Amino acid sequence: MTDVHDHGADLRGAQRRALWIALAINGVYLGVEIIGGIAFNSLALLADAGHMVSDVAGLAIALVAQGLLSRPSSARHTYGLQRAEVLGALANAITLVAVVGWIFFEAAGRLFDPEPVEGSGLLIVAVLGLVVNVVSAIILARAQGRSLNMRGAVLHMASDAAGSVAVIVAAVAVIGWGATWVDPLASFAIGFLILGATWGLLRDTVHVLMEGAPKDLDAVEVEEVLNSQPGVGSVHHLHMWNLASDTPALSAHVVLDEDETLHEAQIRGDEIKAVLHKQFGIEHSTLELECHPCVEVPSGRKH
Repeated sequence: MTDVHDHGADLRGAQRRALWIALAINGVYLGVEIIGGIAFNSLALLADAGHMVSDVAGLAIALVAQGLLSRPSSARHTYGLQRAEVLGALANAITLVAVVGWIFFEAAGRLFDPEPVEGSGLLIVAVLGLVVNVVSAIILARAQGRSLNMRGAVLHMASDAAGSVAVIVAAVAVIGWGATWVDPLASFAIGFLILGATWGLLRDTVHVLMEGAPKDLDAVEVEEVLNSQPGVGSVHHLHMWNLASDTPALSAHVVLDEDETLHEAQIRGDEIKAVLHKQFGIEHSTLELECHPCVEVPSGRKH
């Protein structure tokens, strides 16, 4: 069990380092993009800069959430602050949606009233942005694991990379054909790309907050494995959820076939927990061992 916790600590340390590196790179580029957008009068570039603001804020949120995740449990927070990781992912998703609203509003105005755009400068800044986004996404993806918080950070970078491609297309259109209307059109494309990618993140974070079963675990399969263990007669009241997005937990009532001493029952329970950990990666499992099935009464108490 110690090795698993050490591996988890190593992964989260790697995640924090990756977030710091990405935050530093994107913070510098944000300044370059804002200056370029104003200098070259490009809404697509400013739209991408608006998204970059959300990226920098999102990376900061992810970094804070990752720090809270590592705090020890207390009497007030008996599981620690592991849900902070999921809340960080939710905050990132909401930020992305807000940025899309601003992009659509600005792009609609310029689509019907195009403004002159300096294509060559726009192209240089956009290509630089693409490099920054891709490098940041790779750094974060390597440390992502199953963390929704890290997934949100990666999504920010990947969306911005797609946005940079759209800005490059707009720059080429302006340079080659003077098509300034492509600039706001590219902004719309960026917005739709962000919305499409954000939907999955919103769905998954809400699923965790609603204590839905972990997506990579099948409750029926887990129950079948529990029922197949030596000495187990039946299983009921099986519940599975995630503490953090990559930390599954389980509770269940397990009816033993034979009358056993408390010591024997505890050994049996430890063996079952070891199976859950080995086969499904469930570190936090709570088993109520019973000699016969509990009976629910209207008041909710058990006999």
